[in-house]
Amino acid sequence: MRKIIILGATSAIATATARLLAAEGHELFLAARNAHALQALADDLRTRGARRIETAHFDAAQTGAHAALIESAAAALSGLDTAILAYGSLPEQTSIQDDPERVAADLNANFVSAAALLTQIAARFERQGYGTIVAISSVAGDRGRAVNYVYGSAKAGLTCFLSGLRQRLWSKGIDVITIKPGFVDTPMTATFQKGALWSTPEVVAAAIVRAMASHQTTVYVPGFWRWIMACIRALPERVFVRMRF
Repeated sequence: MRKIIILGATSAIATATARLLAAEGHELFLAARNAHALQALADDLRTRGARRIETAHFDAAQTGAHAALIESAAAALSGLDTAILAYGSLPEQTSIQDDPERVAADLNANFVSAAALLTQIAARFERQGYGTIVAISSVAGDRGRAVNYVYGSAKAGLTCFLSGLRQRLWSKGIDVITIKPGFVDTPMTATFQKGALWSTPEVVAAAIVRAMASHQTTVYVPGFWRWIMACIRALPERVFVRMRF
């Protein structure tokens, strides 16, 4: 039985993951900005078998409040051994690319605040000598593309951060798992045209739970994205810059 904090718990992927974890009987501390959605999720999870559910308001941008949130979660669950970071934003590239303030805000939402938060969680797990960190990155971080390079660069930073953190903590017995979904049908992508490559929050959630159980490191979801992105990364830059996708 795990004691899990879910950061950004009301996101579509986090909600689907929390439902699977509740069915397994784990203790969950849910942190999110939307108090109404948070309470509704907590009520739903209690009916699904969660051993304990606690909640807290959480704004990732308020980095000064991160330490208190982690301590609150540990106190509420009488310990903490797993952290799932599942928040972020997906802005329209053309709407922010000429606005430095919005670029900075997006980088903070998708990378800077996450790195700051995970730094504190990693330190706690390192002190106690065990733990699992799961963070949702994206295939968009594998190579910068004109259509989403602000978002992609933040996810690239997060992926690199997690890689270094994994290497640092591996000898301490602490798992650091990077989840890289492709296109996922969520409220953030409601205006996107869907196609054969699209997945669902439930598919990503199942991959997260499997990765936690099997101590995986980097997981592409669905798995075919590993090969798609390998091909995209292999393209010479002089060819890549002429492409539009």
